[in-house]
Amino acid sequence: MGKVYDWFEERLEIQAIADDITSKYVPPHVNIFYCFGGIVLTCFLVQVATGFAMTFYYRPTVTEAFASVEYLMTDVNFGWLIRSIHRWSASMMVMMMVLHVFRVYLTGGFKKPRELTWTTGVLLSVVTVSFGVTGYSLPWDQVGYWACKIVTGVPEAIPVIGSPLVELLRGGVSVGQGTLTRFYSLHTFVLPLIAAVLMLMHFLMIRKQGISGPL
Repeated sequence: MGKVYDWFEERLEIQAIADDITSKYVPPHVNIFYCFGGIVLTCFLVQVATGFAMTFYYRPTVTEAFASVEYLMTDVNFGWLIRSIHRWSASMMVMMMVLHVFRVYLTGGFKKPRELTWTTGVLLSVVTVSFGVTGYSLPWDQVGYWACKIVTGVPEAIPVIGSPLVELLRGGVSVGQGTLTRFYSLHTFVLPLIAAVLMLMHFLMIRKQGISGPL
């Protein structure tokens, strides 16, 4: 093992990276209210793991989506547990995200020089809500269908570009297979990729600037 470590150390300077990580200290003013962001990250990782597991059984078609979810809940070993964890973790993620935003705002964590950190955090909040909107419709039951129809119909009120925007979201004039395909692609690929990039930027800036102090 020593030779393996030496091989990696010579090329990656692992010890220097470890020393840099351990050299950072937790400010004395940090308390439990500063943990909301970490809980959001934990929920996101749980979402990725459970969501990936469900993709083995979920079928993103209007004729099979609900049946595949029903099969997952009733016939797949621990399928009910995986989906339940995914649903509850999603709710927890949104709640912790809201608390984190309030904590940062109330303690002035958005002020100079942390404006970009705040901006990435706000964008992550939008992505988190988008996860909920797209994931809510994937079972394609009555609730999911009508929620999808209402959400995609909101841009209709925008002058000039409203109707084209609705068609873009729905993949057609009405809600159907094109809509489900778009929501599935957004939920399982596009949004996770955007979230991962924004989280990396967010954490690197926090690492660089440190945790904001109390008011």
